[in-house]
Amino acid sequence: MQTGENEQALRKIIDFTRLLSIVILIIHFYLSCYGTFERLHLTHKIIDQVLLPMSKMGIFKSLWVAKLSALLLLTVSLLGSKGKKDEKIRPKTIATYCSTGLFLYLISNLLNALPGLYIGLTALGYLLFMTGAAMLFRMLKLKSGTDIFNKENETFPQEERLLENEYSINLPAKYQLKGKERDSWINIINPFRGTLVGGSPGAGKSYFVIRHIISQHIRKGFSMLIYDFKYDDLSKIAYNELRKHGGRSFYVINFENIMHRSNPLEPETMLDITDAMEAARTIMLGLNREWIKKQGDFFVESPINFVTALIWFLKKYEGGKYCTLPHVIELSLVDYKELYSVLSNEPEIEVLINPFISAWRNEAFEQLEGQIASAKISLARLSSPQLYYVLSGNDFSLDINNPADPKVVCLANNPQKSQTYGAVLSLYVNRINKLVNRKHQQKCSLIFDEFPTIYFNGIDNLIATARSNKVAVTLAVQDYSQLKKDYGREQAEVIMNIVGNIICGQVTGDTARQLSERFGKINQEKESMSINSSDTSISRSTQLDYAIPASKIATLSSGQFVGMIADDPTNKIDLKIFHNEVQNDHKTIAQEERSYTELPAVRSSSMQEIILNYQRIKADIKIIINEC
Repeated sequence: MQTGENEQALRKIIDFTRLLSIVILIIHFYLSCYGTFERLHLTHKIIDQVLLPMSKMGIFKSLWVAKLSALLLLTVSLLGSKGKKDEKIRPKTIATYCSTGLFLYLISNLLNALPGLYIGLTALGYLLFMTGAAMLFRMLKLKSGTDIFNKENETFPQEERLLENEYSINLPAKYQLKGKERDSWINIINPFRGTLVGGSPGAGKSYFVIRHIISQHIRKGFSMLIYDFKYDDLSKIAYNELRKHGGRSFYVINFENIMHRSNPLEPETMLDITDAMEAARTIMLGLNREWIKKQGDFFVESPINFVTALIWFLKKYEGGKYCTLPHVIELSLVDYKELYSVLSNEPEIEVLINPFISAWRNEAFEQLEGQIASAKISLARLSSPQLYYVLSGNDFSLDINNPADPKVVCLANNPQKSQTYGAVLSLYVNRINKLVNRKHQQKCSLIFDEFPTIYFNGIDNLIATARSNKVAVTLAVQDYSQLKKDYGREQAEVIMNIVGNIICGQVTGDTARQLSERFGKINQEKESMSINSSDTSISRSTQLDYAIPASKIATLSSGQFVGMIADDPTNKIDLKIFHNEVQNDHKTIAQEERSYTELPAVRSSSMQEIILNYQRIKADIKIIINEC
């Protein structure tokens, strides 16, 4: 243990060693240049009696031995010195002093014939070397000076193995570890535990992640549902990948450029009235997104019950012959007196329509309007000949993972009409969800780009229960706040917390903080410096700190992602957290995109055919009213 006495003794030894070095050099000068000192009358009898006998000593017999001995003692004395540390001292300055001093100190031997110049150069070299060496031991090396953003401290080992199975998604990447770039892989070996892909616009969600999920799952034989918010970005990738591998039918639901038709309210797929109620809730909440946060309120549940009654009536009427969403919309516009008379013929919906009939009979028209006017107004926004045409057809069934007829289905949206189209597409998603989450079906991948633009009732239940049925769910969102705005805080938190795999690009605010906490902490080296008038002290320590701070997530570049993957019992992964840059072969991808085949025009429906279908649906409702 170091004490004050020990430190003082050490300093005395250092000072003595340096003094001895200087004494040797002075004696060497006196002996080697004695003639010069004598001419200058700088000698003395007593000094001569003491020093001249020393010339017989081995250390003074040679210029080299004497000078190197003095230099060695000087170096030893400097090794134990404790000068005040200074962060301003630069290695270049030290090298200049030491090299110049050493050069002059040694080259002066050639000038031994000129005693004055020899002594001057040797002394100057000695002083320069001593100054440079002293600066060397006072130089302050701080890691924080070169790593101002703490990047090296926040690096950690990541998974470098390629772990692949028949379901996996594997993305090649590179990451930094202590200043060195290393290859790694993002191995989503269990996509059935749910995958959340996050990132602000331009972070690279689709280009670096979603496109690979689509292509790899199609290669591995998955049936697939793709919600293509910016049609046809993802649909084109799926179609061209499917052309290479085949084995599944390809369908597109597009309300602007009509390709295929499908009835999301297929009567055969609705087994009881709860199916009708979920369909009604999906379409109404999809049309009125602010109702999501008000579920349970009287004026929210009333229109949902009203639409449920309409759907279930059409399901039961003549075996579901008219059970389509367009027929539901037209039936809702029928006059109260005729409508309630018709609905009363179906006993299973009596409990649903009883409050409306009571209000009508008691002439509580204001209450009645409040109960169902919002349903009529919302549904009326879907009264379009093209929507009616697509929604009333039957080109394919929605059991996309049926082993006998697996399908790849793309739901096309338009950002400019996302609220209207999103509500109808939400109904497709809801009905497909009911059909795919069953046992003994083909493995299936559900991919939702810009997920908050649709309302998926029961997404948390799907992720929680569909794992055993081989249904992989991928949700792409921009930010937690966006999810919270459209789904409400509670539902948004459930979605964020229930997914097992997270791949996230640049995000800020609450999203970045939540992710940083989720990724946890690692041991990091910390360095602190204290400077006072007499000394400089440096202390180094290790402490737990966030592996990926929120500030770092907020400054990710396009293509850089952080995240966490989930493993399974048969394939354990220790290094689940990653912070890397996904490696896309840009030239190859660009070449593939140039060779893509455009989506084929499946049908050429004339406007006359669409209008005739529109009029036929209206006529069907008149027939129902007249017959009942």
